[in-house]
Amino acid sequence: MKTTLPCAVSLRLPGWVARFVASYDGPLASDEERMRFVVALAGENVERGTGGPFAAAVFGGRPARLLSAGVNLVVRGRCSAAHAEVVALALAQRAAGTHDLAAPGVGPCELVTSTEPCAMCLGAVPWSGVTRVVCGARGKDAEAIGMDEGAKPARWTAGLKRRGIAVRRNVRRAEAREVLRLYALRGGPIYNGKQKS
Repeated sequence: MKTTLPCAVSLRLPGWVARFVASYDGPLASDEERMRFVVALAGENVERGTGGPFAAAVFGGRPARLLSAGVNLVVRGRCSAAHAEVVALALAQRAAGTHDLAAPGVGPCELVTSTEPCAMCLGAVPWSGVTRVVCGARGKDAEAIGMDEGAKPARWTAGLKRRGIAVRRNVRRAEAREVLRLYALRGGPIYNGKQKS
């Protein structure tokens, strides 16, 4: 039996993302400013109908500079792994030329995400090399619109801390939660809704 399997995975950010990043004129020096940028990116993804209500960005070096920005591409890319955090981490690693964002000359790096990482994205964080995660909305905020965040440990922040990764939560949470609400209000697909047992 002859079978031809795909030999490449390709995900492409919507064209507007590069223009959004290039035209963004707000400062990015503080957690609040970086979260404002990420939440605006998530909101734009909803407004344009190009993906789920999530965005993330990786900042690296001192002073911190934007290495990558990602949006949720699950439905558009037909790939359940294409969450904003995974996309942002992959793009940052590509830009840095290494799988390790803690490599000399790259870090320290931080992941700023509009909503706390789901179970899959939480698994990607320690292996990425980031030393800090900054979160907007809570996982329960995503669950409130029907998303399934997966089986995360109750004390996931403590688990990351034990690995040397600091976590800051609730940064601009109300704004991030509003993007989730808008997505649900517009009838955006709940592509990983809670599974019935």
